[in-house]
Amino acid sequence: MVVVRRRWFQSPWEFREAFLVTAIAVIAGFIIEYLGAGRGVPSLHQPVNAIALAIFGVAVLGVGLAFRNNAVVQWLGGIPLGLALIFAIAVLSFIGGVLPQGEAAPDSLSALLRINQIFSSWPFALTVLFFLANLGFGLSWKLLPFKMQNLQFILFHAGFWLALACGVFGSSDLQRFVVPIEEGKANNLGYSMNSDVPTKLPFSIYLENFSLEEYPPQLLLYDPQNDKLLVERSQAIIQVRKGVTASWKGVNVNVLDYLSYGLRGADGVPQPADQTAGIPFAKVQVTSNGTSFDTWISTGSPMLKPDAADLGGILLIMVPGSPKAFNSAVSIQGENGEQKTATLGVNQPLSFNGWKLYQMGYDEKMGRWSQLSLIEVIRDPWLPAVYLGLFMIMAGNILFFWNGIKRSEVS
Repeated sequence: MVVVRRRWFQSPWEFREAFLVTAIAVIAGFIIEYLGAGRGVPSLHQPVNAIALAIFGVAVLGVGLAFRNNAVVQWLGGIPLGLALIFAIAVLSFIGGVLPQGEAAPDSLSALLRINQIFSSWPFALTVLFFLANLGFGLSWKLLPFKMQNLQFILFHAGFWLALACGVFGSSDLQRFVVPIEEGKANNLGYSMNSDVPTKLPFSIYLENFSLEEYPPQLLLYDPQNDKLLVERSQAIIQVRKGVTASWKGVNVNVLDYLSYGLRGADGVPQPADQTAGIPFAKVQVTSNGTSFDTWISTGSPMLKPDAADLGGILLIMVPGSPKAFNSAVSIQGENGEQKTATLGVNQPLSFNGWKLYQMGYDEKMGRWSQLSLIEVIRDPWLPAVYLGLFMIMAGNILFFWNGIKRSEVS
């Protein structure tokens, strides 16, 4: 029996043609980048990108329905090409995840091929467009004529197409800025990660008050000569409070008294103080090398020096606790006079005129005395469409499992 091997591009086309065409598309994208000095895909903004996506979607559905019996169109919407394109997208995404993405030397190969910004490059764009066409052709054949048994397929593939297409076409409309605001002042200028030039926002944010809550401080041993914490010899105290004891090699510590907020009085003894000015104080009894003494130690602050216990060249110190929560009480005013007052916290965003405001940070050197708050503002008008696509995918998966349960019950 003579086995005749199928020649390249002999009908029907299969996986090897799919991977070859996909490779050609990726290589063509890199050639375009090289000839264009790595400028990347031109950014389209609303409404141009929305119109372009609508035209592309209609064209894909139209070609898929009008030429559904054409062998080339059937292959373009088939599984082999779809899998090859998914593999190419995965490889390009892996490159973007492993290699640094950002600025590079203008004449470097990375910049000329735009490997340093792969997700806005022509190889990635062409691969995604081919995949959207592949997905759209397959979807069009299930849409008309409509059959209820195809609903799960339609929901999953239409949701996937919508989420991917809107995520890619709408990426240029994503705006993300950091707004630094001082307490008692307003600011309407935001700074992006890619530019030091501020951008004027369509609203201003007034910081009424910034507050920070800390976890209890910790006791540690510190070597001032080498300027390092003796972590290997120290035992962190989860909560410094009256009655807590700690032991190290040759050192025993007993917390006799503790003030969450205190200041030294005229006699040098710490007294309870207001939260805005006071710092944590702990009266400790230290036993080391057979001797015992009592002393007050403190965390210090940007305005006050810390107090430590000298253990013969090694210091027993109390370091401030890590931030537990920090919030900004803000008032927002839009260009048309809209106003909104709220308290921003971590994982407690605020919505205002299509923007999302997040508590991002503060002046860490000042700690809870910081009068500076960093607010991140984000606007992504395409996000609802992406979410709709994801919900359609979820609905398709639920329907898939539901149909599987019904079939198992019948059998």
